[in-house]
Amino acid sequence: MKKMMIAALMVLGTSTAFAGDSEALKAIMKAKTYAEASALVKSSLDQLATPAEKAKAYNHLVKLSQEKVDAENAVMQANVQAQLEKKDPTPYDTIGLYNASYNLLLNAIECDKYDQMPDEKGKVKPRYGEVNRPLALAARINLIGAGNAAAGKGDQDGVLKYWGTFLDTDDNAFLQVDKASEQTFIGQVAYFTALYANQAKQLDKALKYCDIAALDPQQAKEAINLKFSIGQSNLKTKADTLKYIDELNDFYAKNPDSEAAFGTLCNLYSSIDKKEEVNKLVEERIAKDPNNATAWALKGQNEMNEASSAEKPDWDKPIETFKKCIEIDGTNAVVLTYLGFCINSKAATIENNRNVQKEMYRESLGYLERAREIDPNRDHANWAYPLYQCYYLVYSADDPRTKEMEEILKVK
Repeated sequence: MKKMMIAALMVLGTSTAFAGDSEALKAIMKAKTYAEASALVKSSLDQLATPAEKAKAYNHLVKLSQEKVDAENAVMQANVQAQLEKKDPTPYDTIGLYNASYNLLLNAIECDKYDQMPDEKGKVKPRYGEVNRPLALAARINLIGAGNAAAGKGDQDGVLKYWGTFLDTDDNAFLQVDKASEQTFIGQVAYFTALYANQAKQLDKALKYCDIAALDPQQAKEAINLKFSIGQSNLKTKADTLKYIDELNDFYAKNPDSEAAFGTLCNLYSSIDKKEEVNKLVEERIAKDPNNATAWALKGQNEMNEASSAEKPDWDKPIETFKKCIEIDGTNAVVLTYLGFCINSKAATIENNRNVQKEMYRESLGYLERAREIDPNRDHANWAYPLYQCYYLVYSADDPRTKEMEEILKVK
């Protein structure tokens, strides 16, 4: 009896040690199409007995994805030969290739997650990484073309799916991405993906992609400007604004040459009526960099706002400041428009001297016409009304230039 019990235990031990796949895994492994296998993995993942089974299931999805990638690559290679032989090319499934690459990448990462988990003995014995890693890296590169195709169609969801996944996997430990090979394009990809993410109101993603883009010297300025713009546009309360100001002050302290941080801080302080803080920032900037056009423009804007609300406005201060600004940079249509507005406002205060007044409007006219040349559609600068004033008072109400402004303004 004792011998029989020992034999039975040995049989039991053997069956446990060499247990076959679970029924759920068998069903997955029998699936011949990606759609079927993927559906089975999603519906029966919890039924898979061990991390090893889950890794094997995801590896099957990798294999099915790779079969599609291989099939389309074979057609493309055949088409290259056909072109050389002046034969008609065979159509291939571009969207299928992109989706297979996307699926392969994500499933390879998921496979590795379970493949790195310890077995019942506490040991980690990865089986699939060496084969799947190069396949996943190649698939990831395919997502660049996929995102580019989506962007060409204005497909926001496609851009975020393909380019977003490319960026989201950039620091994945399993992939071991060669960052040097991406340097020529990742900044641009990240910046444009951030734009799409912002449009889709995926703000955390947009800010993340801005940070990636900012690492590229060629894209850094635009990326930081976009990041600050996104940050400003989503401030709901004064408390939000104050918190964001603290964050920006920290950034500005570490990046004192950042025009974006400087301009954004000034705008935020102005939005909560912190005039002293704005003036301090501007004066410090001008003292450090006397030829900083942004600082002079903000200084002029502050002086213009003060004059507009003053009982006895001093228009000479903003006029002088804006003139200093355009000496540094004469291409800012907003500054040119503000300068014209200030000159017009000063001219309107002059009494009993029509000739002096007319000369001031004539001077203003030159700045405003330059603003119009730079920004003809008034996308940034609303030069039309002050220019109408100039034409009306320098020439006449019936002058063709005045009439043109009337049409623009719909003044009757």
